[in-house]
Amino acid sequence: MKLKTQKIICIILMILPLAITAVALMFMPEQVPMHYGINGQVDRWGSKYENLILPVLTIVLGGFMLIVAKFSSDDESSMKNNEKVTIITNIAVLLLFNAINLYFIYTSLASVSDLNSATVDIFSLIFVILGIGFVFIGNIMPKAKLNSLIGLRTPWSMKNEETWRRCQRFGGISGIITGVAMAVGCMFFFKGTAALIFSMSLMAVMCVVDTVYSCRISKKY
Repeated sequence: MKLKTQKIICIILMILPLAITAVALMFMPEQVPMHYGINGQVDRWGSKYENLILPVLTIVLGGFMLIVAKFSSDDESSMKNNEKVTIITNIAVLLLFNAINLYFIYTSLASVSDLNSATVDIFSLIFVILGIGFVFIGNIMPKAKLNSLIGLRTPWSMKNEETWRRCQRFGGISGIITGVAMAVGCMFFFKGTAALIFSMSLMAVMCVVDTVYSCRISKKY
């Protein structure tokens, strides 16, 4: 996929939540669920217009990532590979925000007061999409050139070109494994708080393993 096409996809994903929410607002009741407790019960109702907050944040985040993508291609003689890696990461994050926004619209339109009775579990949805995002990012991480903005960056991975290359390849593999485990686990086995704990544990293990690897590999090269 060409870089220009990737940027167009980013822009569409940035604007889409705002457009969908603007239409959905016409069908929402004036007061909608705005916050849920750990037990899944609504503990705050608010104006339907609060649903515009996430779409606005999506635009801000997407725009920021596009700026980071531009600088990542110019920083420290890194090449267009870094911009592509950042753009694809941006797409994965924006897809997650789009999914969450759709879920919030659903809970608002249906006035869901108990998430336990909802058709879709929010934590499962988030971490399945996040897991898929890890798989995509893991596949492109090895293409990232040495830079100070993106990739598996530790004091050891940035020691030289060789340690960087090996760390990005290792980080890509660990990201794919983590993503697959997260997506499968939250799709079939874990729901609610269990999905949150399971996914956060997987990411914590991944971070520790990646950091330890970068430290060890820097001693060899």
